[in-house]
Amino acid sequence: MIEAATDGVRTTCAYCGVGCGIVATRQGDRAARIQGDAAHPANHGRLCSKGTHLGETIGLEGRLLHPEIGGKRASWNKAIAHVARKFADTIAEHGPDSVAFYVSGQLLTEDYYVANKLMKGFIGSANIDTNSRLCMSSAVAGHIRAFGEDVVPASYEDFDVAQLIVLVGSNTAWCHPVVYQRIMAARAANGTKIVVIDPRRTETCQDADLHLPLKPGSDVALMNGLLAHCRAAGIVDEAFLSASVSTPEGFWDALEGCTPEATAEACDLPLESLRAFFDLFAANPRTITLFSQGINQSIRGTDQVNAIINVHLATGRIGKPGAAPFSITGQPNAMGGREVGGLASTLASHMDFAPENRDTVKRFWSSPAISPKPGLKAVDLFRSIREGRVKALWVMATNPAVSLPDAGLVRDALATCPFVAVSDCIADTDTTRFAHVKLPATGWSEKDGTVTNSDRWISRQRAIFPPAGEARHDWWIIAQVAQAMGWRDAFAYDSAADVYREHARLSAYENHGKRLFDLSHHAAITNAAYDAMEPARWGGAPFADGRFSTPDRKARLVPVTQIALQNTLPHYPMTLNNGRYRDQWHTMTRTGLSPRLSQHLREPMAEIHPMDARALGIADGDLVTVSTPSGSSVFRATLSDGQRRGEVFTPIHWTDRQSTGGRTGLLPRPLVDPHSGQPGFKNTPARVEKFAPEWRGFVIASALPDAIPAAYATRVRVQQGWLVEVAGDGDPAALAKALLPRGERIESMDAARGTLRVAVLDQGKLRAALYVTRSGGLPPREWLVAQLSLFEASTMELLAGRPASPAPDRGPIVCVCFDVGMNTIIEAIASQSLVTVEQIGAALNAGTNCGSCRPAIARLLADSPATGEPVPA
Repeated sequence: MIEAATDGVRTTCAYCGVGCGIVATRQGDRAARIQGDAAHPANHGRLCSKGTHLGETIGLEGRLLHPEIGGKRASWNKAIAHVARKFADTIAEHGPDSVAFYVSGQLLTEDYYVANKLMKGFIGSANIDTNSRLCMSSAVAGHIRAFGEDVVPASYEDFDVAQLIVLVGSNTAWCHPVVYQRIMAARAANGTKIVVIDPRRTETCQDADLHLPLKPGSDVALMNGLLAHCRAAGIVDEAFLSASVSTPEGFWDALEGCTPEATAEACDLPLESLRAFFDLFAANPRTITLFSQGINQSIRGTDQVNAIINVHLATGRIGKPGAAPFSITGQPNAMGGREVGGLASTLASHMDFAPENRDTVKRFWSSPAISPKPGLKAVDLFRSIREGRVKALWVMATNPAVSLPDAGLVRDALATCPFVAVSDCIADTDTTRFAHVKLPATGWSEKDGTVTNSDRWISRQRAIFPPAGEARHDWWIIAQVAQAMGWRDAFAYDSAADVYREHARLSAYENHGKRLFDLSHHAAITNAAYDAMEPARWGGAPFADGRFSTPDRKARLVPVTQIALQNTLPHYPMTLNNGRYRDQWHTMTRTGLSPRLSQHLREPMAEIHPMDARALGIADGDLVTVSTPSGSSVFRATLSDGQRRGEVFTPIHWTDRQSTGGRTGLLPRPLVDPHSGQPGFKNTPARVEKFAPEWRGFVIASALPDAIPAAYATRVRVQQGWLVEVAGDGDPAALAKALLPRGERIESMDAARGTLRVAVLDQGKLRAALYVTRSGGLPPREWLVAQLSLFEASTMELLAGRPASPAPDRGPIVCVCFDVGMNTIIEAIASQSLVTVEQIGAALNAGTNCGSCRPAIARLLADSPATGEPVPA
């Protein structure tokens, strides 16, 4: 398979749950050309900016290439034996619940399966949870409550025929760009209406027919009001309810007070906007409600999910083309992890811990000690580690020291845990720094197995390169530890295909139609057929026959009520929201390696409404401190009237490895949904204050030390090096001494203006430069960054911070795929009289690949004097 890579390997993207197919063609030892797979049903050849630039992230920089014990290189035999002995000794002394695994949607299904089997079936504890707990576990809980099984009852094809698409808590244009472009294509072909429900006016709102900027956390009130309106309007499907849905006594009575007026007040929405949404919903029976983290990441996330599902069940908008509630996942294999039981709250193959299910799985695995009950969910797991109840932890392919809420507590837990093993492909993360043992795992371009996307397509992940160094597949590492713990026969897998066959057999074992998840058609798949496997969707068209996975085959309407959420506190008068940037992924261990992906937004920004900023004395571009009861961090302020008053938004991506500021993970409270255990990231009481350092500046360098001694410092990758924004107090010359390498040094200082400029050259080539000011301006970054790539730099130009003959300023990058700047687009609009996004694409290529920049291009058109009004993207 690897030998064929030069001809192009069909594999699956490493990022979100859209599950795009990729064709990767090897170009040398560690380089590949990346294209979309036109034959893959998830994307039909399209890729977003992150997928397009995967080739920039597959080198060996930063890779963990050898096992380590106590920071020293070790053999695989010693590392495996050490992990097995530590876990076995801990279990022998303290019992099976004293150990835990924390795993990841970055794992392949085969990796997940072996980890789950070892913990739940052989160690005998369910203390295995996943970072998927942080993004979609409320959807899982809501599906199970309503349908009896965790089934997403929708497909991407439904977008093609929908009349109305409601996007709830999802910045789809940025977070799932390929899906967004499919929605836009449906709109162009069919006139599909689009409603966006989100407290922020995001890029996704650019093309919406209606945007409802509701109060954070008021989604239950909104959906209950919609359901009450549907009943009053006579569009409840009584026949479907009678045949296929169980309605609790008093369910409809509880909605009597959910009038449009009461709903508008609860959601802080204009009544006319609310009525417009209700009317659109009533008029368009083929409706998809697509929801994501804005719904799930709440301490009432499960109720919010069920409020959405209730509307679809009551109106019969489920199991039909173009009509479904649709949970879209954030990670590439969050769905695969759900299938095998990677959550602490599920057993395996969509089975829970009911006695009959435990008996079924126990017999199938020939298990010596099946777990008797659900295990600790993510937040509770790390709290238990901190309190000393869990004493051995194995973290796989994730970075909880950054991604979990109240990250300070998580770090305390990792620091005090007697034994921490980490399997990862990256050597130095915020989490591996706490590891007693590091186990080198294969990276995306080396992995071999399967993943399942948001609409249930199982796709092959195929290796482009052989494993780097001594890296091994996660399933192999786990199986070797299991064998060393004494369970040799049960974990004697020779290949990923062996694991997949067993997974498929378990899904069908004594199923008899009780669960839609059934891979019996793959139970005897051959190695050759596994290697050649085309994408295959399980579950068909779920619930098309009106039968669900409950004992009586009826779905359940789940009574849910809006509760008052404490989004502010006396010393924290604002509400913090957080989420993703368009071109970055999770904690940037992969996307942070790509210079192109770092061009769009190079700093962690705190988005604030201009009127709030004015009241706080904050100007656009100032530094601000965002504080919550859990911690504080410094961000760059950006003013946006797309924010609701009293609210602030920050990105999730920056870590201690990139920044002394921008650490959003420090801020959310560790409060969780009572049903799913999912943390409530989206509405944390917060305070914003201006941060006024004595000086500010930036550094460009071909290499940097690990630590940057500045009150504020954020680094991003650029061509041939790094760009670091810095600010602080005291003498900035100390920063120059700490950051700049040795070499030929040129320097300019203006004490009156408070400026310092230092450049270091090596045989005429720029190695690093520092630009600092106390009160004046700073030169543009782009031209200076480009000097790192030159063989000879002009000292006079470097000190001036600009070329002797000024070059055109292309402005901030809008289209990362084709490297097109804002000023370039504005100039083309004016000089060529361009009036549509398509015309700009034809002229500059901008917006013609992934399409995630099309809303931004449409805004530039709307602001152009030549057009004067919005143009659909």
